[in-house]
Amino acid sequence: MDPLTLTRPDDWHLHLRDGALLRDVLPHTARQFARAIVMPNLAPPVATCEQAAAYRERILKCLPEGSDFEPLMALYLTPRTTAQEIERAAASDFVHGVKLYPAGATTNSEAGLASLEAAHPVFEAMQASGLPLLVHGESTDPACDVFERERVFLEQTLAPLLERFDTLRVVVEHITTRDAVHFVESAAERVAATITPHHLLLNRNALFEGGIRPHHYCLPVLKAEAHRQALVEAATSGSAKFFLGTDSAPHLRSAKEQARGCAGIYSAHAALELYAEAFESAGALDRLEAFASFHGPDFYGLPRNRGRVTLRRERWDVPAIYQAAGAELVPLRAGESVGWKLAGASR
Repeated sequence: MDPLTLTRPDDWHLHLRDGALLRDVLPHTARQFARAIVMPNLAPPVATCEQAAAYRERILKCLPEGSDFEPLMALYLTPRTTAQEIERAAASDFVHGVKLYPAGATTNSEAGLASLEAAHPVFEAMQASGLPLLVHGESTDPACDVFERERVFLEQTLAPLLERFDTLRVVVEHITTRDAVHFVESAAERVAATITPHHLLLNRNALFEGGIRPHHYCLPVLKAEAHRQALVEAATSGSAKFFLGTDSAPHLRSAKEQARGCAGIYSAHAALELYAEAFESAGALDRLEAFASFHGPDFYGLPRNRGRVTLRRERWDVPAIYQAAGAELVPLRAGESVGWKLAGASR
């Protein structure tokens, strides 16, 4: 499998930010992915169809000349979200999901939900329309151990929600534990999950190699090696319940390297190449195409892409920094090498 040619993939979980940072990071995604679910956690959040349409236009205006990349928008679920807004979203041709952030769970999540009870009319409208709920699955109970937050959320919050709304379609975003793998595997077909390249390649030791590594800090946080291995097994299993979602999250170096640095890993510069490394290490390169290109659109009810991308086995060095928004952005594998390289993409 050298070179490796795949149906052009999509990214089902992506942060693009806004303004100059959006302009400078978007080309990395657009060169390899045909579509991406764009996260709505801006400040202020993208909470209405009108706001999503405006954000989509800003993204399109930042695309490199000749790019056919399509942003797929998501609404931010806030305490003010109404069932009527969900109906408008479902009727649109550009909103493809609604994002649930537990309040305080991650970057710009302050506008999220402290309790799900008040949102039951919204879930009913989503269930009726088929619009998926995209879940950041972590408990925000301050007494909960940081490495247990995913498991606790799934058991105490998501499981009862799925039982009450028994046709609600759910994507558990960026899963990090074998508990989450088992939860998704055991759930109905209406429940799926995305897996990031960094959670496939790194365990929690990467946070402390040679000292504190702020550019390896993300939420949900990296977990123990046994959990990483469970994610690799799930991603390479061929199960249609698991698909590609980078959770690539650009934060400028100044925001990462401080006393209370931001959570997020920037991987868009080499996303597909990093996934290829993970699948190759598991002896499963033949299953990368389904994970990257088929399972996501099939779950979302969208057509598979017709274009192709080609990777070749070639080692290249990742820059120590990228210039973005007039400042420095440190990518995953900064100053290190990647074993695969994107050779081209076609529509």
